Amino acid sequence: MYFMKMTGKKCFLSPIDENDAEKFTEWLNDPEVTRYIFLYSSVINTTNEKELLAKLSREHHYSIIDMESKSLIGNCGLHRIDHLNQTAEAGIFIGNKDYWNKGYGTEALQLLLDYGFKALNLHNINLGVYSFNERAIRSYEKIGFQTIGKKREALLRGKTRHDIVLMDILFDEFYERYKNNS
Repeated sequence: MYFMKMTGKKCFLSPIDENDAEKFTEWLNDPEVTRYIFLYSSVINTTNEKELLAKLSREHHYSIIDMESKSLIGNCGLHRIDHLNQTAEAGIFIGNKDYWNKGYGTEALQLLLDYGFKALNLHNINLGVYSFNERAIRSYEKIGFQTIGKKREALLRGKTRHDIVLMDILFDEFYERYKNNS
């Protein structure tokens, strides 16, 4: 069962349900999906995924649910939260490829940022993205993330090295862009 913790037009964020382990395991064993996330070379089984989801469900990680069909399409979350310095790192993935390139990831991340800035009193939210993930970079820039640097050739996929692009967004920058949400 899903609960509308943060609601948008296309999707909503719900607390993670460990009963979705089988669906997440399916996605996380699909090389086309994991190509863009750090779990690319991991072996994921349902038991391990259920344990991970149980852990994530106690933190600030959420399932992304399609508003119309109420279907699970991915997840997003905030980790490495530093309340003293008001920073966190964001992560997101859309596992259901039918929802790629349709704005769901952008909206889900906007919902997560709004929650992080307002409910968790964060000031800076950052993320890392592989340089070849141009779709994600465009989405992050659309939201207002700025490139702050890169880890040069820090990722090896096959025999090719790629940069990891570092991006962040500040509280004021986010709400300047989304004035009606502040």
